[in-house]
Amino acid sequence: MDRSNRRTFLADVSRGMLIAGVGYGTAVDLGLTRACAAEAEAAASKPLTFGAREELVCLLQETPVDKLLPLLVARLKNGQDLKELVAAGALANARTFGGEDYIGFHTFMAMSPAWAMSQELPAERRAIPVLKVLYRNSKRLQDQGGRKSEKLATVIPSDGKPAAQAGERLRTAVEQRNYQAAEAALAAAGDADAAFNTLLAAVTEGADVHRIVLASRCVDMLKIVGIEQAQTMLRQSVHYCVKEEAWNRKRHPEMRTLLPQLLDQHKLAGKPAGTRVAEDAWVEELGRTIFQATPARAADAVAAALAEGFTPDAVGLAIALATNELILRDSGRTGKQVQEGKPEGSVHGDSIGVHACDSAHAWRTMAAAANDRNRNACLILAGYQAALDRIERGGDFLNWQPRPTDEVLKRVAANDTESLLKELNGSIRENDQERACAVVRRIGMLGYPPRPVFETLLKYACSEEGALHAEKFYRTTSEEFAAARPAHKWRQLIALARVTASECNQPAAGYAEACKLLGVG
Repeated sequence: MDRSNRRTFLADVSRGMLIAGVGYGTAVDLGLTRACAAEAEAAASKPLTFGAREELVCLLQETPVDKLLPLLVARLKNGQDLKELVAAGALANARTFGGEDYIGFHTFMAMSPAWAMSQELPAERRAIPVLKVLYRNSKRLQDQGGRKSEKLATVIPSDGKPAAQAGERLRTAVEQRNYQAAEAALAAAGDADAAFNTLLAAVTEGADVHRIVLASRCVDMLKIVGIEQAQTMLRQSVHYCVKEEAWNRKRHPEMRTLLPQLLDQHKLAGKPAGTRVAEDAWVEELGRTIFQATPARAADAVAAALAEGFTPDAVGLAIALATNELILRDSGRTGKQVQEGKPEGSVHGDSIGVHACDSAHAWRTMAAAANDRNRNACLILAGYQAALDRIERGGDFLNWQPRPTDEVLKRVAANDTESLLKELNGSIRENDQERACAVVRRIGMLGYPPRPVFETLLKYACSEEGALHAEKFYRTTSEEFAAARPAHKWRQLIALARVTASECNQPAAGYAEACKLLGVG
């Protein structure tokens, strides 16, 4: 969550951010930075291409899925770079779906987490999470028509209007559901920081989990696809915002009026990041307030804390604690919430808690890279959405007790790491969420290192489908654990153990084949 590192990263990508006109692969090949309006109009109907990566991108779009993994594994054995496979998969997904297909954008959002997971694995297993996601990606690409159904073509550049007004123009274009005007506004913004903050003008108009997480993952993917494809990544978020606008405005009108009011009331529009250090007890208290409050009250509490000069990091940690409670307290799916792959009592996939944690993490990530106004806006909306998630989908979260309960914790008697990890594996395979939480809690209480627990849970994040969320939530929890105060870290790991036990015994398509081809168990 380090703001300076993320701002430095965005500055690094600014050179290739906004090459408006003929499309980024072509622009890079030709050394162009801007095309005249007439040239751009002629180019706007042309397919988007990706230069040297085009062959690999097309291979992922066009190879029959039953032939895909043998082909990819053969390439890996012949020296193909795994990171390049992830980049090609992301570009194929963006070009085809443009952020508009439900399974498509969920698969895109799993790609950078899958790459990060691969870096935690031994060399012989490193490709597994990537191959799993690429299998899902190519299947969906072909199910939806492949190259015949591509949503992104070359970009029409700006009409010359001032870059300073790009955010307002983007917001207006999204409200009018005008894709062309929205993309032109983004392209007019300027360098990387300006483009990202322009995008936030639209993203901060909604509290939908996918609107938030997709924008965050688009930025995260720049570390893999590189600077020349930055516009391609951000355009997906623009498309999602435009498509969602048909129903979002009717869902949460309060949010759109509340945010500017709070920014004005607390004088936060241009307020720099505070430096006031918060004690653990303060973080806990703010987290409790956000968890228990109405959305408007939670947003106001966050705004007040920022106005008082507390660091954005401390405020963000409180929001993460609030959303973590939703996983630990959730009673699980019932009634109409039960779906194929999401049985009664389950908490994985698009559960209240998983969505809330992913949203809070994404808001905090974007806040760390944003300008002063948008940093404060992202954190205020993170607090708003955390409270909204508690009440919007029902449930008695204020009275339900967090896992693990004392009763279940007392039944975990082992004291050594080996026995406890064995019990954790058994609990996960039996879908025993309560016991899995208790085992992880005991490991933490005994002072054992967290890495063996992560390695156990990573194994299942690779093998299980997780209703499209296994990779994403593993990465969210890993980063939140790393960012959390020592007093709060293990709550994140307990939540991951619960979700892992919930999603087990639903293996992902392509996983077994990938293991066989790689010669690993």
